[in-house]
Amino acid sequence: ILNYDIMARFRRRTCIILLLFILFICSIMMALKTLRPDRAGFGDPFGLGLLPELQQRTVLLDSKQNLLNRAQGDTVTRVSNLHSIAVNTMKASMSPVKKLEEELASPNYNFHIFYYTWYGNPQFDGKYIHWNHPLLPHWDPKIANNYPKGRHNPPEDIGANFYPELGSYSSKDPTVIEAHMKQMRTASTGVIVLSWYPPGMADENGEPTDDLVPVVLDYAHKYNLKVTFHIEPYKDRDDRSMYHNVKYIIDKYGSHPAFYRHKTSTGRLLPMFYVYDSYVTIPEIWANLLTVSGSQSIRNTPYDALFIALLVEERHKHDIHRSGFDGMYTYFATNGFSYGSSHHNWASLKAFCDSNNLMFIPSVGPGYIDTSIRPWNNHNTRNRVNGKYYETAFSAALLVRPEIISITSFNEWHEGTQIEKAVPKRTGQVVYLDYKPHKPNVYLELTQKWSEKYRKEQEQWLM
Repeated sequence: ILNYDIMARFRRRTCIILLLFILFICSIMMALKTLRPDRAGFGDPFGLGLLPELQQRTVLLDSKQNLLNRAQGDTVTRVSNLHSIAVNTMKASMSPVKKLEEELASPNYNFHIFYYTWYGNPQFDGKYIHWNHPLLPHWDPKIANNYPKGRHNPPEDIGANFYPELGSYSSKDPTVIEAHMKQMRTASTGVIVLSWYPPGMADENGEPTDDLVPVVLDYAHKYNLKVTFHIEPYKDRDDRSMYHNVKYIIDKYGSHPAFYRHKTSTGRLLPMFYVYDSYVTIPEIWANLLTVSGSQSIRNTPYDALFIALLVEERHKHDIHRSGFDGMYTYFATNGFSYGSSHHNWASLKAFCDSNNLMFIPSVGPGYIDTSIRPWNNHNTRNRVNGKYYETAFSAALLVRPEIISITSFNEWHEGTQIEKAVPKRTGQVVYLDYKPHKPNVYLELTQKWSEKYRKEQEQWLM
């Protein structure tokens, strides 16, 4: 009888355990079916939708590969077909735009971000451009002899201290442009300040990029961003050539819905042009273009605009005013490097601008390091301090209540000022810096945080 009772209890326990196990399996199956998208067919990458960043990167890589396959062939043909490829890609992806708008942070058109389209790789450009940046020698030969020479060798060795999540990309790759627009929109910036050289011209390490402007404008419009121009110090830049180039930009791109116009205090809507290294040209030349009585005056013409000069030294503020500029910006992300980039000088600069009817646009940045191309320039490195440097710069900018804040930069990788996503990477003897312990998008999130803070504080300024 005792053995019988033991066996009976054992059978009951076994049945209960088996029943519970079956119920557990059924519950798991039901949960998986609930999570599985209705549209998913057999063999779909189930679970990918639970990881939005991974899904985005996978879709990006698939699209990129398709575009790379289509982009093979003659280099000239690739360039001439670039706009049509981008337009077709956009048409295929326009349906979810409304949903996209709901998911992304609203753009802040008072946050302007510097953007560079000078990067190239063999798939789209037939060779690497800018990623293979040369090591720049020090101007003192005695110092220069103590540092390495040569140039970088992509894709493992690039001219940057950080490594992009998108790799050594081409600025002509439509999927890269779209990824950049989405990142900038995620950061709640509103205006892209596009580095620009006239047609046929480029910086000494790059190639002409004006043909890329229509594609940038199209993708910017998709993400409800605006585009203005950062006019670089091209050869023979003076009052006459500037007049013709401003006319060229407005005639060719001014009718695009993504072309930026700033509403002035008088209610006028005017294009805006940032003029890099403006101090190289003497005030008398600028005054020919930017004052009403100037011989090449652009004022009160269809090509009138807001022209923003670069302030480096304190004396430049008087030159800027005399030249007829409408405002000044500081560009450099190195606190203490120049008078203009030193946070403690912003209050006096803002006061000067207010008293002379000028705009003051401070430039904030996440840090600075350019030793990958200027190995002798350690003393100008500014550590990111896990985002604290960036937040300190924003805090200093908000204190002076500027109408616009500029951000240096989205993707100036050579100088380590980028907020674009970067990833840890080690290859051979090269160990790249990264954003750890934070994620690759930390600086996009910080920008979005300060964009919202700026909006709230600006409402109080205007009360």
